[in-house]
Amino acid sequence: MAYTTINKSTDYFNTKLYTGNGGTNAITGVGFQPDFVWLKNRSATAGHQLSDAVRGKSGTNYYSLSSDTTSAEAVQGDNDGLNTLGSDGFTVGYTNSTGWNNNGNNYASWNWKAGGTASSNSDGAITSSVSVNATAGMSIVNFTKTNGEVTVGHGLGKKPSLIIFKPLATANWIVTPTINGSMANNYLLLNATDALGTGGAFSNPTSSVFSISNNIAPNSEHIAYCFADVQGYSKMGSYIGNGNADGTFVYTGFKPAWLMVKRAIGGTGSWAITDNKRDSFNVNDAYLSANNSNTESDFDHADFLSNGIKFRTNNDGWNQNGNTYIYMAFAEAPLVGTNGVTAKAR
Repeated sequence: MAYTTINKSTDYFNTKLYTGNGGTNAITGVGFQPDFVWLKNRSATAGHQLSDAVRGKSGTNYYSLSSDTTSAEAVQGDNDGLNTLGSDGFTVGYTNSTGWNNNGNNYASWNWKAGGTASSNSDGAITSSVSVNATAGMSIVNFTKTNGEVTVGHGLGKKPSLIIFKPLATANWIVTPTINGSMANNYLLLNATDALGTGGAFSNPTSSVFSISNNIAPNSEHIAYCFADVQGYSKMGSYIGNGNADGTFVYTGFKPAWLMVKRAIGGTGSWAITDNKRDSFNVNDAYLSANNSNTESDFDHADFLSNGIKFRTNNDGWNQNGNTYIYMAFAEAPLVGTNGVTAKAR
C-alpha cells in the first residue's frame, strides 16, 4: 500500500502571494481552480476575507465572511472584491479595497480545491449542499439548520478531524477540533482568543455526518469547511507545549506548507497562521492571526521539517509548558511518495 495518495500537494492546496494594484487584478499561479479562497492584507489593517464556490456570488462578486468578526455574510458592490474563480487562480478588483486589492499592499491568499459545483447530500437529518474532494479530505457544506441538535452530511466518506462553521447571519465562528483523539463537546471560536469550551452537545462526527448542538443558530443558513487527515498531505490534532526554546516536535508525516496553531487549554491565544511562501526557510517568523485584522507580525516560532513541525520558542502562543494546543497543517511535500521513496519538496 502506498504511503500517500498525493505526491503533489499543490494540486489541492497552495499559498499565493500578490500585490494589490487598485484595478482589475488577475492572480494566477495557484495551479488549480480554487473552491475555497481565504485572503488577508499583510500590509494594512483589514479583515480576513473568506469566499467559496458553494455560497457563490451575487452580481459581479463572491459572498465573503471575515474570520475575525461575527459579521454576517456580505457582498461588495462595483466589482470590489473577489470577482472570478479561474482555472489557475482568481480575479480581484477593481477599486482600492483594503480587504482585497489596495494599490501597493501585499496580500496572502490560501487556496483549497474541493469538488467544484455542490451536490445534494441527504446523509443527515437535514439535506445539505456539498462540494467534496475525498482525495484531499476536504468538503464545503451549505445547509439551513432547524431547531434542536441536527446531523448534517459532509460527503467525505471518512471522519473529519476538524470542522470550521458559521451561520451566515451575525454569529460566532465555531471550530470543533480533535484533542486527544476526540472531537466530542470540544469547540473554539475562530473570531476570538477564548480557551476551549466543552459545553453543548457536539458529538463525534462519523464518516458521513457531523452534528450541531441545539443552541447554535436555529433556522439559520450555515457554511461549514470540513477537513480530514490525509496521510502525507494534511494533519489536524493537538500537542502539549514544553515551555522550552528547544520546543515540542509534532510529527505530521510531511513537510508543512501551511500551519495554523491555537492555544486551547491552559490559557487564551490567537489563531496564528504561518506558510512556506511568506517564510521560505527556517526559522518561520511571519504570521497572521485569523481572529484579528492586524497587519503581519514577526516572531521566530517554528521550523518546518521534512516530517513535521519543531517549535523554537517558549512563547505562550505556540509552546507554553503544559498547555494544550490544536493545530491544522497542509503539506509542501510528503515524507514518502507513492513509490515508497522519500519525496522532495516541490
